[in-house]
Amino acid sequence: MTLHVDDVFAPLDHDHVLERLAGGNETEVYWTDDRRYVVKLKYDLGGNLSQALQWARWMRTVADRYTACLGERYTIPNYFIVARGSDGRIYPLTVQPFLPDAQPLDALDYRALTPEQRARIALQLSEILRRAHAFYRTTGSMPDLYGRSTSSSDERKRMKALDRVPQRLWSFLVERTILRSHNLMLAPGSEPRIVLIDYDPVRKGRLYRLIYFTVRRILLLRDLAALAWLRCGAGIERKERDRSPTLHTSTSPPDPL
Repeated sequence: MTLHVDDVFAPLDHDHVLERLAGGNETEVYWTDDRRYVVKLKYDLGGNLSQALQWARWMRTVADRYTACLGERYTIPNYFIVARGSDGRIYPLTVQPFLPDAQPLDALDYRALTPEQRARIALQLSEILRRAHAFYRTTGSMPDLYGRSTSSSDERKRMKALDRVPQRLWSFLVERTILRSHNLMLAPGSEPRIVLIDYDPVRKGRLYRLIYFTVRRILLLRDLAALAWLRCGAGIERKERDRSPTLHTSTSPPDPL
């Protein structure tokens, strides 16, 4: 982990130092010293107060829409503030509760899960896909259920280079199925649930958004196939377990005295 010092963290930390937790395609993610919250910062959104407030309001509006799309069970709260950074620019910050012991779906070892656990995951993901598709049919957009992880800002810049376009396309179209999502996490508990952690709007032009969301809708079919494979594997293992002979031990009555 790396420590970062920036005045932009002043509303959340007295010494303005936060530890980097992760990073995405556009965002740096930090967590507070008490491990209660994560703080998301987009360094390319710095500007004056009016611009920062405009970004924060738009981000809040989109987050509210995506929360309504998936429902309370599959979402977490989002809070938005603006703060001045050490460079003098003002940034919008997203604050979310930290989820202890939660894992992104990309980190799950599905082979180590029981058939019942895999079936529950498939059921929840099917509901998430259904809700996302219904939202797309109504609005022409949907939340990013996939995401991408980067280890540093330098890696993010390298991944955006032109020579990485084929690799990014392959990852987008083939590798990053719903089962390998970075934006969906499995939160443990008495009733484990899958939750979305990324509520960012797509900050591109109209034509780009049209193509992007259309392709995302098509890829839902790929994800439904992945879920069918997960459910099938869980069903086969459950049947094999049920067929397995159960060992019974019998105790002979004691010999009469």
